[in-house]
Amino acid sequence: MKKVIMIVLLWAGATLAFANAIDVYQFDSAKQEARFRALTSELRCPKCQNNSIADSNAELAQDLRQKVHQMLQQGRTDDEIRSFMIARYGNFVTYNPPLTASTIVLWLAPALVMFTGLGLMVVRSRRAKQTLNEAFSDEEQQRLDALLASEKATDAEPKVSAEHGSTEQKKEPK
Repeated sequence: MKKVIMIVLLWAGATLAFANAIDVYQFDSAKQEARFRALTSELRCPKCQNNSIADSNAELAQDLRQKVHQMLQQGRTDDEIRSFMIARYGNFVTYNPPLTASTIVLWLAPALVMFTGLGLMVVRSRRAKQTLNEAFSDEEQQRLDALLASEKATDAEPKVSAEHGSTEQKKEPK
């Protein structure tokens, strides 16, 4: 029984080892390899969206890495490779899309959201102050003032203690 379990585990481990095959590319020079690494790290995977094609394990990212390698072998410049990817996948494939009519929302949306939030906070705070000031009608305000004045008057009068026959005044805490 132990042999069967061991064989199954080895078979499962072997198949998992082939699931994430590592891409191996041959380069003519170290400079070409550095360009490959720089390009694949600055191009976004259209499927994963938050990973570069260098970091993604998606099949599309593998295809894009192969295409970048192929174009480097053909002698294309970095700008030509970026232009090819943008033409095929749109400005989304770059982490820093250019400021164009179609990407203006990407650049302005954070500022619009921030200013809208600040504006709402200012409006709400002004309304709260206004509501607080208009909380009582004139009649209610006069009644409140009268109650507060009578309370102050009773607090100021000395109180006579029945036990000791002496007068006490309330002391306010310092």
